Amino acid sequence: MKRIVILLMATAGLALSSQAQPPVYTLKDCLEQGILNNYSLRIAQNDERISQNNATLANAGALPTLDLSAGYSGTLNNTDTKERATGITTSENSALDQTIDAGINLDWTIFDGFNITANYQQLKELERQGETNTRIALEDLIANIAAEYYNYVQQKIRLKNFRYAMSLSRERLRIVEARFHIGDFSRLDYQQAKVDFNADSAQYMKQQEALHTSRIELNELMANKDVDQFFIIRDSLINIDHILDFDELWNATLQVNASLMAAIQNQNIARLDYKKICSRDYPYVRLNGGYGYSLNKYEMGANTRRSTLGLNFGITVGFKLFDGNRRRERRNASLAIQNARLEREQVEQTLRADLSNLWQAYRNNLELLSLERQNLVAAKDNHEIAMERYMLGDLSGIEMREAQKSLLDAEERILSAEYDTKMCEISLLQLSGKVTEYLK
Repeated sequence: MKRIVILLMATAGLALSSQAQPPVYTLKDCLEQGILNNYSLRIAQNDERISQNNATLANAGALPTLDLSAGYSGTLNNTDTKERATGITTSENSALDQTIDAGINLDWTIFDGFNITANYQQLKELERQGETNTRIALEDLIANIAAEYYNYVQQKIRLKNFRYAMSLSRERLRIVEARFHIGDFSRLDYQQAKVDFNADSAQYMKQQEALHTSRIELNELMANKDVDQFFIIRDSLINIDHILDFDELWNATLQVNASLMAAIQNQNIARLDYKKICSRDYPYVRLNGGYGYSLNKYEMGANTRRSTLGLNFGITVGFKLFDGNRRRERRNASLAIQNARLEREQVEQTLRADLSNLWQAYRNNLELLSLERQNLVAAKDNHEIAMERYMLGDLSGIEMREAQKSLLDAEERILSAEYDTKMCEISLLQLSGKVTEYLK
């Protein structure tokens, strides 16, 4: 019996420990969770569905309208009638006449100067624009999550570097303290080593706060309910893609960049607005018909009631000769087309400038990264030599601290170069519409 109880307790303990384990994320995991849950993207997707629901023939006015109506009316009158021949006056008080009617009415505009066609084309263009806006929101989300993911990796590496620096300062403090007690080092050396250790400890604590902030930001982008949820990032390095090509990126930008596509769609919408205004120069044709029943009841006159049941139909052809605003609206619509074209050209020029700037920064950061890697090797060698001389007493504490600071600065510069290069890579892929490759 005891064995069974112990086995059950051990099983429960394992289950609880497995539940308490934090999740382990890769970049792809973060992106998939963000795409599934992020609020901004879900709002954009709902807006896209609205534009899809609007893109119908009925909303464009191409389908007929069918109305069902029913009504009742009555009149209550007092009448006096005087006959001409006899001069006799006949009075009728509270005479109630009633009318009851019900029917179905059909109205259908079958031609409206191509206005209906332009309306439908515009609704379809707005539907495509909704898809483009969703794509913009998706690419922004992917870029933001990727940037924050690698920022978290950067902060984690920086925390590791600060922890290493603190361990070096702790070891130096231990050595100085031991030698201070036997008289090899002065009190000034001991106090300086203690100050340096406290400074490194404070820097380490501050870096923990930066890492915590990055974790909250990443949880928010993934729309985790607990924004303070702890997780583990599988990547421990910032990997750099060295195979980007400028011409390929620019050609892809011209073909699939979402902002440029949205500008082109705005230009198409402006043309369709102009077409709708020009449709007023054409006649319109409308059909109408109905089927109904009416009942009339009379308390006066020769008939006591009358009912009708039947079909009515007709066609209307018209032409709007003058509305006072047509020429003004046409001129404004023509200017709107020019503005849309200029905005598209401006977007294209801005994309070219952004791509050129990012490409230059990307290439510079790659060269800087190569140089900083060489500096890091030299800084490590310099620190090892300084530590050996310090242990032998041939190097002062200030000089040892300077060698330690040079090593930490070299690690910080290479980390910043890696992160800046990665940010340029993410931005270049976003401009060229290739940022979704991070999902692969």
